[in-house]
Amino acid sequence: MVKKIKSSMNHVVLLAYLAVILFPFLFVLFSSVKANNVEIASNPFGLPTEFKFSNYAEAWVNAKISTYFLNSLYIAVVASVVTILISSMASFALTRMRFNKLSPWLFQLILIGILIPGNALLLPIYNLMRQFNFLDTHWALLVPYTANAIPFTIVILTAFMRSLPSEIEEAAVVDGLRAPSIFARIIMPLTVPALVTVFIVNFLGNWNEFLLANYFLSEDSLKTLPVGMVGFRDAYNINYAQMSAGIVYSVVPVMVIYAILQEKIIEGLTAGGVKG
Repeated sequence: MVKKIKSSMNHVVLLAYLAVILFPFLFVLFSSVKANNVEIASNPFGLPTEFKFSNYAEAWVNAKISTYFLNSLYIAVVASVVTILISSMASFALTRMRFNKLSPWLFQLILIGILIPGNALLLPIYNLMRQFNFLDTHWALLVPYTANAIPFTIVILTAFMRSLPSEIEEAAVVDGLRAPSIFARIIMPLTVPALVTVFIVNFLGNWNEFLLANYFLSEDSLKTLPVGMVGFRDAYNINYAQMSAGIVYSVVPVMVIYAILQEKIIEGLTAGGVKG
């Protein structure tokens, strides 16, 4: 009986949390298809009297969302993929190769990277990007995004790879495979759940990042969606319907990716603990 009450209470708390999270999004979603500001102000969380889907087409053109959207998608995906490639090789070397006694010390050094807040490195990163002539190019975001995400990614992948049985590699060595083949053909396929998890986390961080994108890119054709939406808000702050449509454009891709890969994300978060 007590377990049932606790389970019911947990569901109530989770449903309340879900309602708190969804209410702002529902306000934006309903506002994006309303006719004018008067209707939004008079009935903010109600359904529109007439659905005006043309707000999305007008916001796509007025806010140049097509350009900002593709820029954000390109930068977020490329930076996340490169981060995974570098971090997975480093994690394999640290956990499976055990090449020398420096491995634990190298891992501790990598952990320090998580402790340093990204905003504290804004000025040094800016100076580096200026020295390499990367400012006002997408390299100004690709390099910092990749570097900032490597420590966290290595920690997650290292924890997962340590849970894999060593007998798999021993059998591969008997079959004549070398380290690169073991990594590419055995370890990487087994690590897919963790790879998907860190990809989603890094993608979300890269997609929503604003500070570096705002300071390092001044050319309008290179800006990302968060920066572009701020400019759109300043220019069209009277038309809340189009503003809401622009916000929906920035939220939907993340929701779609999470909906498609949610099983892999949960598997990646739990598999290491189950195997350990």
